[in-house]
Amino acid sequence: MDLKDKVIVVTGGASGIGKAMAERFHQEGAKHIVVADLDGPGAQAVASSVSGWGTALDVASEEQIAELIETTEDRFGSIDLFCSNAGIGIGKGLDEPVEVWQKIWEVNTLSHVFAAKHLIPRMKQRGGGYLLNTASAAGLLSQIGSVTYAVTKHAAVALAEWIAITHGRDGIRVSVLCPQAVRTAMTAGGPGVAGVDGMLEPEVVAQCVVDTLAEERFLVLPHPEVGEYIKRKANDYDRWLRGMMRLQDVYIEADESPVPGS
Repeated sequence: MDLKDKVIVVTGGASGIGKAMAERFHQEGAKHIVVADLDGPGAQAVASSVSGWGTALDVASEEQIAELIETTEDRFGSIDLFCSNAGIGIGKGLDEPVEVWQKIWEVNTLSHVFAAKHLIPRMKQRGGGYLLNTASAAGLLSQIGSVTYAVTKHAAVALAEWIAITHGRDGIRVSVLCPQAVRTAMTAGGPGVAGVDGMLEPEVVAQCVVDTLAEERFLVLPHPEVGEYIKRKANDYDRWLRGMMRLQDVYIEADESPVPGS
């Protein structure tokens, strides 16, 4: 995908990966960049820096996502690329209350569903479009120390796969961003287990996104090691699980509290 002269939406764009993507897309010559975030003023500040438009958005609200899509297309024309990037990392074990599960489910998974539900029919009608969903390496592997994060990010990857399979012949392209540790507010307390292969800056991740979109590949892997881990997992699932248990033991012994990586 050539980003020049494209209309692009980035949710979770006030900081971190979302902010870096908006800035990188601007460098690539995007025509209109819409930055949306729960932090409305933050979204507007980033949008101002890329000559775009910023707005407040709660991605857990289907109504607000539908309104964002409608408003964007009314003001700027057809959305070429929708980056469903917002995400949170809350909850650890199976004893988390339903309220925690519901919140992380809405933000990490249902937000992607809402965007696809309201945008794919429009894209199909005009012959195509591109969705970029931010998941995590946890969605391909797992997340030691946080079942809520692991499950919702796995679901986000599964959704992206399903859209690619079901709507690929409709001209809908899908990529899913799956980094390990990235220097964002989510990793401010330390990268935990996700930092095993190092912490990346958001700008590095944004460059990887641009490179992957140019080739229209499904997986965006800023940490290339993740690709090898996937192969090991598929080659011998039981051996991979034993390896993950050993990795968990290392972090338990170090008395660290693993946190999500992206």
